[in-house]
Amino acid sequence: MNSQFTQRRECRAAAFQYLYAWSVNQPAALGDDLRLFFEHLEQPRDYYAFAEELIHGAIEHVVELDGHIKGLAHNWEFERIAKIDLAILRLAMFEMLHRKDIPPVVSINEAIDLSKLYSSADAKRFINGVLDRMKDQLGRDLRKPSTE
Repeated sequence: MNSQFTQRRECRAAAFQYLYAWSVNQPAALGDDLRLFFEHLEQPRDYYAFAEELIHGAIEHVVELDGHIKGLAHNWEFERIAKIDLAILRLAMFEMLHRKDIPPVVSINEAIDLSKLYSSADAKRFINGVLDRMKDQLGRDLRKPSTE
């Protein structure tokens, strides 16, 4: 595995962990909270620049992302979605909708891998189902970055 792939995967895991904590207890000062969060990770903060982009993007777009999740999580009440799964969905959907440099299939695969590591056995199917419905609405190549 090349080091850039590993770093991106570690950044996604860090972004997911922060988004989960944020969903449970939103801090009064995001900047201070992020500083404390990154101080406790193994690598220096600049290593996690990609994670910070994902965190800020997902939080800035949380209302939009949650709207998509509500519309795509068939037979699920939004309030009953596990916070861990919600953090994974928010992260992947932010990438799929707002990071045209990342192929949607990469975002989906990474979300499923996160669910295998951090969530229940059933979460993988639920997350895959929601993200699969999302990808069908994107209207772009699913395997390549978009140049738009």
